[in-house]
Amino acid sequence: MARSTNWRIASRHFCLSEELPLTEFLVESPFQPSGDQPAAIAKLAEGINGGLRYQTLEGITGSGKTATIAWLIEQVQRPALILEPNKSLAAQLASELREMMPTNRVEFFVSYYDYYQPEAYIPSSDTYIEKDSSIN
Repeated sequence: MARSTNWRIASRHFCLSEELPLTEFLVESPFQPSGDQPAAIAKLAEGINGGLRYQTLEGITGSGKTATIAWLIEQVQRPALILEPNKSLAAQLASELREMMPTNRVEFFVSYYDYYQPEAYIPSSDTYIEKDSSIN
């Protein structure tokens, strides 16, 4: 089978020729949103539907942030990119979301770089900056 060397053409052809079924985002939980969660879900959904590109959900440990995120995804029916500050929290969040949304795909990625600076060139000062990184 011949492969296209231009991934843009190949991906465009795939997108135009294949109609993928839409998967509904569903939360399976014995609990319902409570306390501040309904207001947080409504406010975050309003922001998403209003076109806000970035929003932050903050709360103390055990306050139900993960459940709030799951219910928010279910309400707006859109995929999400969720950022966590460390590997342990990322793995925990992914595990909890998989439990709450078992019919949906939940993935997580952890970079092995502590620090990464790509190479760069600054024309105004004719400065070249070499690539630098630190791997953990």
